[in-house]
Amino acid sequence: MQYSQKVLDHFMKPHNLGKLEKANAEATEGSPACGDQVSIWLNVNEKTKIIEDIGFLSYGCASNIATASIITDMAKGKTIEEAKAISWKEAAAELDGLPPVKMHCSVLAVDTLRKAIKNYELAHHLIKADKGALNKEMVLAELAKILYPKVGEDLISLKMVKYAGVSEDGNVTVDVEIPKFDKFRENVAEEIREHLEKLPGVKDITINI
Repeated sequence: MQYSQKVLDHFMKPHNLGKLEKANAEATEGSPACGDQVSIWLNVNEKTKIIEDIGFLSYGCASNIATASIITDMAKGKTIEEAKAISWKEAAAELDGLPPVKMHCSVLAVDTLRKAIKNYELAHHLIKADKGALNKEMVLAELAKILYPKVGEDLISLKMVKYAGVSEDGNVTVDVEIPKFDKFRENVAEEIREHLEKLPGVKDITINI
């Protein structure tokens, strides 16, 4: 697999590596069982809302470590509003690109950063907790974070999601069009399940793929 020199540099010597002892926000996303996990700690100045320090720990491949490293570089020194605006495509571009099958690592890094910021905002009463009931829009928003490894684009943009529905009792059904001979078929199904299991109110998940 071909990696850019920047990916290799951040993998071999990651920046901002380690847990912050004086963090006022943190988040963990992903799962070691599924291959990738990132934890991010923030030290946000309560007056200026600038991220003055940031640290991370990562479990996974070279791309996962490199994207976590670059996302911490990109967020450090920014306000939380500026940091929330960082996209996974910008993170990948900062690394001079990633192989399509590894683009999901940049999504995971950005998701973890945004979750840490949200946890800070909730703890400091800057936003209210989302108590909305599980709905189709929430499911589609999660599916838009899942990339098809062959091309590194999300399932929604590629129009691979043919149906997404939520029953009143919290059962979620998703139909995704992927050929049976596609080697990424099972990986996509596992990632869909991992993402949807995190949504509040989900009781059961049916994936037709």
